[in-house]
Amino acid sequence: MKSVRDRLQRMLDPADVRLDGARRWDIRVRDESFLARALAHGSLGVGESYMDGAWDCADLDGMLTRVLAARLDERVRSWDDAWFALRARLVNLPKRRAFEIGRRHYDLGNDLYRAMLGRRLVYSCAYWPNAADLDEAQEHKLDLCCRKLMLGPGMRLLDIGCGWGEALRFAAERYGVRGFGDTVSAQQAELAREICSGLPVEIRLQDYRALSGRFDRVLSIGMFEHVGVKNYRRFFEVARSCLEDDGLFLLHTISRDRSSQSIDPWIGKYIFPNSMLPSAAQLTRAIEGLFQVEDWHCFGADYDRTLQAWRANVERAWPQLGERYDERFRRMWRYYLAVSMATFRSGRSQLWQIVLSPRGVRGGYRAPR
Repeated sequence: MKSVRDRLQRMLDPADVRLDGARRWDIRVRDESFLARALAHGSLGVGESYMDGAWDCADLDGMLTRVLAARLDERVRSWDDAWFALRARLVNLPKRRAFEIGRRHYDLGNDLYRAMLGRRLVYSCAYWPNAADLDEAQEHKLDLCCRKLMLGPGMRLLDIGCGWGEALRFAAERYGVRGFGDTVSAQQAELAREICSGLPVEIRLQDYRALSGRFDRVLSIGMFEHVGVKNYRRFFEVARSCLEDDGLFLLHTISRDRSSQSIDPWIGKYIFPNSMLPSAAQLTRAIEGLFQVEDWHCFGADYDRTLQAWRANVERAWPQLGERYDERFRRMWRYYLAVSMATFRSGRSQLWQIVLSPRGVRGGYRAPR
């Protein structure tokens, strides 16, 4: 009978990753318990044992890229995976649970996000083609969104899942719009009101399903990932009900390469509870009959670069962030950013900006880049 180490090594062979090898992307085992935890609990066991210091890797994102590109995560299934998949299929996330992501992730602390995200608190993929650094790339992304929406003075702009209000502030200052945004994070809402102070922008702490009113333009950046597959159609119905017939809706979302109704157990437990990444097929089914697709823009490689910039920022800031973020949290955060890089680098995830209209654009729509 082969040992636990031998079994795990055989699973890692297709990804060219060695246990206690000499290359930067090889795994250095610090505690032998890692081997059994990885085999028994898959993704959850690997992630938790990294948080506990049971293994290390000099090139963590490089190793994870190899693992995901070889789709090894699909070969090691556990009861943890089965439970998360079953829950996603059966549960239609109620409004009272929608605030869980706000409390558990976005309310971790504005100090953490200020340190990581840069001058603008934009927690989504930046746009890098002509940018020299993260701050410039995020401004380019915000401006790209505004140009795609063809914003103009006096327009009413709804931002579904507005975060810290940076997109609304940018649109109000640069394009003269009147803005409205919602978030399920109390700390985000408080700081967003401060950031947008003095501008014609209103921020509310509420679930997107409570939205009402009519707007010339609707925007949603990095929020759709929290909606859940059972709610995709409802989300687009809400967006359509809030949008004027001649309006435009821009959706900015991470996606996955294949349809699924499950979430990675480690991500679901420690980072984004109740989250789900859509596929193209799931999105088009949810959109059909409500909107016409005017533009579908993919730039997932820019997210890898954005994540690298976030990692560099937060690693520099750990000594100043105080004792509230202990070593286990720091290892969790490093693993989260590395896994995220790996999903884009391996092609498992993509970043899309999709422009939708209720009835088409008179004269046609020409998308800026």
